[in-house]
Amino acid sequence: MSAVRTVDSRRQKKAEAATAVGERLEEFGREVLAEATNRPAQMANGGLYLRGLLEEGRRKSLEPLVCRLGGEADYQSMQQFLTDSPWDPTAVVRAVAERVVPAIDVEAWVLDDSGFPKDGVDSPGVKRQYSGTLGKIGNCQVGVSVHAVGPKGTAPLGWALYLPEEWCEDAERRAKAKIPAEVTFKTKPELGSELIERAAGWEIPKAPVLGDAAYGENSDLRRRLHTAGIEYVFAVGPQLAAFAPETAFEVPERKGGTGRPRKRPQPDRRPESIAALVKRLGPDHAQTVAFRDGPAGEPDTSRFLFVRVRASHEWQKRPSPPPEEWLIAEWPEGAEEPTDYWLSNLPEDTEPERLARLARLRWKIELDYRQLKGELGLDHYEGRSYLGWHHHTALVTAAHGFLTLERLRPTARRPA
Repeated sequence: MSAVRTVDSRRQKKAEAATAVGERLEEFGREVLAEATNRPAQMANGGLYLRGLLEEGRRKSLEPLVCRLGGEADYQSMQQFLTDSPWDPTAVVRAVAERVVPAIDVEAWVLDDSGFPKDGVDSPGVKRQYSGTLGKIGNCQVGVSVHAVGPKGTAPLGWALYLPEEWCEDAERRAKAKIPAEVTFKTKPELGSELIERAAGWEIPKAPVLGDAAYGENSDLRRRLHTAGIEYVFAVGPQLAAFAPETAFEVPERKGGTGRPRKRPQPDRRPESIAALVKRLGPDHAQTVAFRDGPAGEPDTSRFLFVRVRASHEWQKRPSPPPEEWLIAEWPEGAEEPTDYWLSNLPEDTEPERLARLARLRWKIELDYRQLKGELGLDHYEGRSYLGWHHHTALVTAAHGFLTLERLRPTARRPA
C-alpha cells in the first residue's frame, strides 16, 4: 500500500506542477500580449497560439496546432488572428525582451539571418537564394534577426523578413502576400541596423553587436551603429583595406598663393589589406589570450593580434579621418597565417580578453535557432501573409522567452 501511496503522491505533485506551469503561462501570455492587442478575441487567440507552440507535436503550423488544442480553438478565428489581425508583433517582442533579457546576464547582441525553406513562389520574399540553413542556394525565405546572448540564455530582440527587389517591384505578388505599401526594398544590413536601433530604445541591457562578414564588411552599417553610439565586433574578410596605425592624416598646404585652401585631411600613405598589414607585423606581435568559450563557458586560449587601424572605404568623402577601430586577428600557434579577422569600435582601453571573447562569441546564436526551429516551430509557418510571418515569429519569441524564464526559476529542476 505504501508503494501505491507513493505513486499517487508523485502523480498528484506532477499534476500540481503542471497546473502551476499552465497558470504561469497564462499570466505571461496576458502580460506580453497586453500592449499589442486591443480586443478580447486577440488576447484569447494569442494565449491559445502560445500554448499550442509549447505543447508536444512535430509540426507547429496552424492546422496541427489547432488540432492539438481541441475544441478550445476555432481554426477560422485563429487564422484571421495570425494572418490579418492588426496587432503589433513588435510590441510582443519588446515585452518579452524586457522580461527575459535582464535575467540572462547579457554579454552581446548578435545580428544574423536564417533561411526558411519553402515550396512554391507565393510566400512573401521566397526565391532561389543562399540559405545558411540549407548550406546552399535553394527556394527559401530569409529572415534577419537580432538576439541577446549571455551565459544564462538567449533572447530574440527582433525579426524582419527580407524582401528581394523583384518582390518589392511586383504589385501583384505584393497584393497576394498582403505586403503593406510602406514596405520598400532594404538590404539585410539595413534591416539589421533598424532592428538594432529599435531594440536600443527598449529598457534592456545594451551590449556590443556581433555579426559575420556579410554584415561586418558593410561600411554603412558600421558607420550607422558607430554614429548611434552602439558598439560592435564584426567579422571581416582578409581583403578589407585599412590604414596602418602609423598613418598620419594632415591637411596639405595649398598649391601656390592663389589656390583654394585644402580642408580635407590626407593620409601620408596608401591603405593596405588587413591580411597584408597583419602579415607585415608578423606572428611575433601576437599575444596569447585566455578567455571562456564553448557551450558551457569552457576556458580556452589562442593567439591574437590587436591593432588600431582606420578602415579606408570611401575615406575621400569624409570631412575628417576615419575613426580608429580595433583590428583583431586570430593567429593560432603554428598556423602559417591568421584564421579570422574582426573590426571593433570598442574603446581603446578595452582588455584583450574581452575583445577575444566577443570575437569568438557569435556561435551562441545557434542555441537560439536550435530551440526556435527544432522545438518551437519558427520555420513551420505555412501562410502567405507578410504580417502573418511577423506574427508567428513574435509568438515563437514569446514561447521561447517563457521557457527561458521557467528554466531560470529558483525552484526549477536541474538535470541530473
